Amino acid sequence: MATTASQAPLAPRASTAPTFAVLARRAAAALAGAAVLCAAGAPVAAADSAAPAAQASKLPDGLYGTKDPQYDGVWRQSLALLAQRTVGVRPSVTGVDWLAGQQCSDGAFSAYRADPAKACDDKTMRDTNQTGAAVQALAALGGHDDAVQKAVKWLKSVQNDDGGWPSTGGSPSDANSTSVVIGALKAAGEKPESVQKGGKSPYDALVTFQLGCDAKEGERGAFAFQPKDGKLAPNADATAAAVLGGLGDGFVVDPAGKDVNEPVKPLKCDGEAADKDAGRDPKQAAEGGAAYLAAVLGANGQHLKSAMPGAEDQPDVGNTADAVVALAAGSHGAAAQAPLKWLEKNSANWAKEAGPAAYAQLVLAAHAAGADPRSFGGADLVAQLNATGPKPAGSSAPSATPEKDAQDQDDQNSGVWWIFGIVFVASVGAGFLLSGRRKKSDI
Repeated sequence: MATTASQAPLAPRASTAPTFAVLARRAAAALAGAAVLCAAGAPVAAADSAAPAAQASKLPDGLYGTKDPQYDGVWRQSLALLAQRTVGVRPSVTGVDWLAGQQCSDGAFSAYRADPAKACDDKTMRDTNQTGAAVQALAALGGHDDAVQKAVKWLKSVQNDDGGWPSTGGSPSDANSTSVVIGALKAAGEKPESVQKGGKSPYDALVTFQLGCDAKEGERGAFAFQPKDGKLAPNADATAAAVLGGLGDGFVVDPAGKDVNEPVKPLKCDGEAADKDAGRDPKQAAEGGAAYLAAVLGANGQHLKSAMPGAEDQPDVGNTADAVVALAAGSHGAAAQAPLKWLEKNSANWAKEAGPAAYAQLVLAAHAAGADPRSFGGADLVAQLNATGPKPAGSSAPSATPEKDAQDQDDQNSGVWWIFGIVFVASVGAGFLLSGRRKKSDI
C-alpha cells in the first residue's frame, strides 16, 4: 500500500505519493524529471503542468483536504474514497463526482485539473499512479464501469516493453508504478499476467527490481524503485509496494488477524537457489520482500526510517503503514502487529499534518491488520478522515453490490462541506501529501 503518502505508489498505496514523475509516496518533485521524496504511501504522482494551482480563497467543491491539490489531488481523493468504502462509509456523491470528473477523454488521470471542463491536451501530464489509484477507488465504489474501462485501456497503451509502467509515459518502469497498476488491473477485473507488452507481463517487470542472492545478506529480498547506473539499491517504500504487486493485491487487502501467523521466509540462497533469481515467481518474490520488511522493522524499533536527505534517522510513518499492509497481505498478521502498535502511538501528528491520504493510509493499515480504525490509539481514524472532505452520504457495511451502493449515495447524499484552505506551495513538501511512491530512485 503504492506509495506513494507516508505515495505514492502504492503508492502508494496516502501519506505521500509519487515522483515528479515520481512523487515519493510521500515532497514535491521537480517537473523537469527530478524524482522527489514522498512522505506517505503513495505513488509517484505527476502534476498536471497545464493546470494552475488552486486558488487560496476556495478549493474545488467535493475535494478532500485543504492544501494545494496540484500534485496529489486525484491521489488523495482516491485513497480517501477507497478507505471510506472499505470501512462501510458511503462517500458524498459530490466527492465521487469530483474524482470521476478529473478523467481525461482518453481515460487517463493527471494529479489535478483545475478546470475539468477544459479538455486535456498534450501539455496535460498524465500519470499512471493517479490513474491506477482512481481505478481502484471507482471500481470499489461501483457505477463507473465506463470510466474504469477507459482508464484501463489507457494504462495498457502506455505499458513498457518490459511489461511494467513508469509514472509518466516514455520513462523507464519502476516498482511502485508497476505495483499500483497491477492493483488497478485486478480491481477492474483484469488478469495482470495476461496484460503483456513485448511478451512481458507486469510480474516479469516487477521481479527485475528485486535484489537477489548476489546482494548483501541484509539486502536480499528488498526491491529497488528502479535501477540506477545498472545497480539496484534497497528501497523500503518500493518493497512494500512490490509485495502487494507480487501478490496481485491493491491498496485494500483482506484483514489478517493477529492470530494469522504465517512466518516470513527470506529468499533461499543456498545451492541452486542462487542461480534462479531471474525466474523467481512473483509470489515468492513478494515473500522475500516481506521478510526484508520484517527484518528492517525489527532492527529499527518496529518502524521504517525516512529516506529524505537530512532526515535519515527520522521515522517514516507512511511507509511503516505501507509495510503493515504488505505484511498483512502475505498472511503475516502477527508480524504486522508490532509496527501497527507503533503506528497507534506515533502517527497522530503526522496524519494531522499530511491530511486525507494519510488518514486513509492508516485506516487501510488498521483494516488489513485486523484492528479497529475507529479506535486506533485512542483516535477514530474514520471520523478524522470524514472530516477532511464533504459529509458522507451514509454508513453501512460494504455490500457485494457496489452499483446499489452508488445508487444509495444518490438517494442519501445529505450535502457537501465547502472546503477553504491556504494553498500549500510544494517546493519541498508537496509529496508529503501523496502516499509514498515519491521516493528518489536512488534511495
